Amino acid sequence: MKIAILSRQKELYSTRRLLEAGKEAGHEVVVVDYLRCYMNIAVNRPQVIYGGATLEPDAVIPRIGASNTFYGTAVVRQFEMMGVFPMNESQAISRSRDKLRCLQLLSRRGIGLPVTGFAHSTKDVQGVIKSVGGAPLVVKLLEGTQGIGVVLCETQKAAESVIEAFRGLNANILAQQFIKEADGEDIRAFVVGDKVVAAMLRKGVEGEFRSNLHRGGTARVVKISKEERSTAVRSAKAMGLRVCGVDMLRSDRGPVVMEVNSSPGLEGIEKATGIDVAGHIIKYIEQNASPQKARDRIKG
Repeated sequence: MKIAILSRQKELYSTRRLLEAGKEAGHEVVVVDYLRCYMNIAVNRPQVIYGGATLEPDAVIPRIGASNTFYGTAVVRQFEMMGVFPMNESQAISRSRDKLRCLQLLSRRGIGLPVTGFAHSTKDVQGVIKSVGGAPLVVKLLEGTQGIGVVLCETQKAAESVIEAFRGLNANILAQQFIKEADGEDIRAFVVGDKVVAAMLRKGVEGEFRSNLHRGGTARVVKISKEERSTAVRSAKAMGLRVCGVDMLRSDRGPVVMEVNSSPGLEGIEKATGIDVAGHIIKYIEQNASPQKARDRIKG
């Protein structure tokens, strides 16, 4: 089977592991810089061209950076038009990158969430703060990643100042209930297909409420509950993602989802759990990217 990994850097841990896992399984695997691809949008014969040659893989694994979502998903969509199996579909990636839309979709499915407020005008700041239960609360940039643009506001005045500052820069923000009982910990559940293949508990450094590994947090393997497992799988299905990382907090009312990541990193979870997550992804592709299924996708 021919597999293309859409990634800007071959050296990244996740890209290297997927490349290794694919080759170990006997597949022909290449890494493709999706920003260097160009598309021929022709009737009945759509093409993706890279380095002067037409790409014709059986499957693609999108590793699309948040800052390149628009063009990256356009490339994935072109492959979809060709009948190529995408590990995650373009629409699902776009959906997950919009944090507000993601929360709205999860809410509609009855999945546990922190109380969240969103408003456009700074004149409505006090009402938004009140709607999420008041201070302390968390203010997030909609476009933020890896914990950047996430601020814990201990008081009402601090929250008002942060929100007004962000809105003054014309940034879109969310205000969320602060889950104090989580104590700076969260769970990353890695979903492949319809099951959680690995899970880790992440904890922030002393005095830090954000648990992101990029911000110095630590990770260890964790046994998650049946409810947490179900929440992760349901969240993936709500977003239409075949592979994703679901970040949850343990609250007094059960698991609440903070984010659904369509390009979750493999390094933290593989090292924390010792599980071959890349291998699980390749096996899923083997089971779902057959030539007959490709022909069926074109007809559909």
